This record gives sequence, C-alpha cells and structure tokens, in this order.
Amino acid sequence: MIRINNQKVDINHFPDGTLLLKEIFVTTTQSEQTDTAIELTWNYENNEELVAVYFLTKHLQEAGYHKIILNMPYIPNARQDRVKDAKDVFTLKYFAELINSLQFTEVRVLDAHSNVSLALLDRVKQSTPQQYIARVITQIEQNTGKKPLLFYPDEGAGKRYSGMITLPYCFGIKQRDWSTGEITGLSVVGETELVAKSDVLIVDDICSYGGTFIRSAETLIALGAKDLYLFVSHCEDSALKGKLCTCGYFKEIFTTDSIFRNQEDSNITVFAV
Repeated sequence: MIRINNQKVDINHFPDGTLLLKEIFVTTTQSEQTDTAIELTWNYENNEELVAVYFLTKHLQEAGYHKIILNMPYIPNARQDRVKDAKDVFTLKYFAELINSLQFTEVRVLDAHSNVSLALLDRVKQSTPQQYIARVITQIEQNTGKKPLLFYPDEGAGKRYSGMITLPYCFGIKQRDWSTGEITGLSVVGETELVAKSDVLIVDDICSYGGTFIRSAETLIALGAKDLYLFVSHCEDSALKGKLCTCGYFKEIFTTDSIFRNQEDSNITVFAV
C-alpha cells in the first residue's frame, strides 16, 4: 500500500497490465511546492509497488516538489543482504541503488533486518521497535502483575534489543543445517535460571513461517517457562500458513502493520506504525 501525505494511492491497470496512476496529489502554488515536504509512505505488499513508487516520485519531482520523504517501515529485499555465489543476484544492493537514484530527502525505516540495508541506503533514518515492545511488556504486566523475562532467538537479536529494554533476558544459539537452512537445535544461554516459572516474551525483527519461534517456545517450555508471548517488528502473511498461530504455545502474538495485512483472519495483535 502506498500513501502520499496519508492519502492512499489507488493503483490501477491498463488492459495490458501496466500501471494506471491518476489524480495524484499536487498543488499549483510554486511556493508550496518549494517549501512543503511530501511524505510518501510505502507499506510493502508486492514488487509492483516499487515501480509505482518510482513513477510517483518522478511525478512529484517534475511537479516541483524537492523535499520528498520515503517512509518505508519494511525494507524489501532485506533478506538478500549478501551473496555466497557469483550466480546469486544481490537484489538488496540493486534495490537500494534504485531507491537512492530518486534522491529522497530522507528514507525512514523500522528495525532493519541487518546493517547492510542501512549501509546501502542513502540518507536513511532507522527507528527502533522500542515503543511497541514497551507496550507489549506493559500489557503483560497489567494482565499478570509482573514483567516478563525477555528471550532473543539468537545472539544478533540479543545485541540488537537488549539495550532497548532493561529487563533480564536470555538468548538462543541455533544449530542449523546450512545445506537446507533448517534449524536442528537451540540452546539457551544467559539468565537461564529465571526461565522456570516465568512468563517469557520472545522478541525478534522478522517472521516468515515461524519455525524459529516454535523451536524457541519448545525449548523454553522444556526449561519450565509459563506463558509465552511473541513480538516481531515485521510479520509476513506467510506466518498464517505455518503452525505459529495454531501450535498453542503462545498466549499472544504481536507485530506492526509494516507488512502484515491479514489482521481480520488472525489472532495477532497489530500495532500501527
């Protein structure tokens, strides 16, 4: 979904399938065009929207607007942040080059999947999910009378989030079959003595089918954890196709609306970015 100054852009098509974009916001006052900052918000749904973002930005620039902010909470192609073989296409790099070519005044993102994305994007400003995690913790505390123990599924998540929320935490160390990508085991380190009989909030940046979190839940339950909660900054709709929402391990799951679209078809609590 794309919005310009909170006005949703209708993306239509000609009979041949190409984009039809009409009645796009512009003003006729030159002083307004020079001084006004336009905010173009892109909540990613599909790759076609990238073409629409390009067309819309060029349209606004030709109309005289030169202060255009791209609000892009989720960074598309962020998973392809490195290549291991010369035959692999470094899609994130080329995506960033296209975004950079539009010379946005600022590119605002939420909880980037890796620092590679931040390094590749010009004039990028990252916001953290701290406020959303804090809201989840407050809700858990109101329901249970105490704050949860935090759990981060890997060391990277531990480094990323432990400084945001000053609560006791543990983190996981994954054992993975690199030929298939499958997680074969998970060990827990940190303040493990606190896991038993504690409510635990698992925190991470992104969720696809939820295998990492199901494995984490199983490990924490085996260690004696009570109720489990999950927060991810970016939850793909594919989470509804896996067992994440039906496994019965999680009392409640939280995310933002950065890319999650099927709110009415799930029991996932969604925060507006």
